[in-house]
Amino acid sequence: MQIDIKKAATRISGQVLQTPLFYSKYLSVLNKGQVYLKLESEQYTGSFKARGALNKILSLSSSDKAKGLITASTGNHAQGFARALEIANAKGTIFLPTNAEASKVEALKAYKVGLKFHGTDALKTELYAMKFARASGQTWISPYNDSEVIAGQGTLALEMTSQLASIDAVLGCIGGGGMMSGVATWLHQASPKTKIIGCLPENSPEMYLSVKKGEVVFMETPLPTLSDGSAGGLESDAITFDICRKLIHDYELTSESEIGLAIKYMVDKHHKIIEGAAGVALATFFKRAAQLENQTVVIIICGGNITTDKLKSLL
Repeated sequence: MQIDIKKAATRISGQVLQTPLFYSKYLSVLNKGQVYLKLESEQYTGSFKARGALNKILSLSSSDKAKGLITASTGNHAQGFARALEIANAKGTIFLPTNAEASKVEALKAYKVGLKFHGTDALKTELYAMKFARASGQTWISPYNDSEVIAGQGTLALEMTSQLASIDAVLGCIGGGGMMSGVATWLHQASPKTKIIGCLPENSPEMYLSVKKGEVVFMETPLPTLSDGSAGGLESDAITFDICRKLIHDYELTSESEIGLAIKYMVDKHHKIIEGAAGVALATFFKRAAQLENQTVVIIICGGNITTDKLKSLL
């Protein structure tokens, strides 16, 4: 399996933004070092997911695109997929859980893409959509379990190493592991001294539990989490599992209250809106600041798609 991040960067160049690497004076005080925020919340569609979906769809042959494309998502990958369809002039359908955030569903209606709903659990929706794609002869686009999707997500780390000469540690949220698999793959070759910390909500830590056990673990009854963008399990054959197991150096779990406080902190200090998954990474930094003393740290702010009602309740 080859994850060609340089090729992905060339392929999607001009169609995604090079997002800011934003120096945080407030956070730097906490670890007496240099702390930067990689603001993927400023990316098209408000999330890093615009990268991977676009790289995958642009890599497809004309015949694969002509079959029609299918994916499943709770929101951020769905928007990235829908935008990529427009760029590639392709047609597709998105499967969502019936309990997907109403605001994210509403955002998808701005695109010419089919929407179907199934189940209340992200993984079950995904598995159903995969079977539907196979049965209907359409092309399946995984949100994370695909080398081209991973390569696309990894382009944000390529940007980071071009924006900053030396990075001691990188913190980023893990759901299915697509983003951090791409980030870790790039840093492993471009900055091997960088420590990579995978951040997960206590209520949905499937990748952490899987790595700990040595095999993919499923949570029968997933708990609700502010980190809805990372919620849900991973496929039993997910290539991200092996990548995370080999390349992520450490893991940290955060509580719902810690995630909420991190989201509020960003509004209070930097006047920026971030979503729950980004709050997971920031909350991890607060817990690890002393361990990361005098270090140059990058926190990946993976997205900014949070509902107004949810943000109001946290503030």
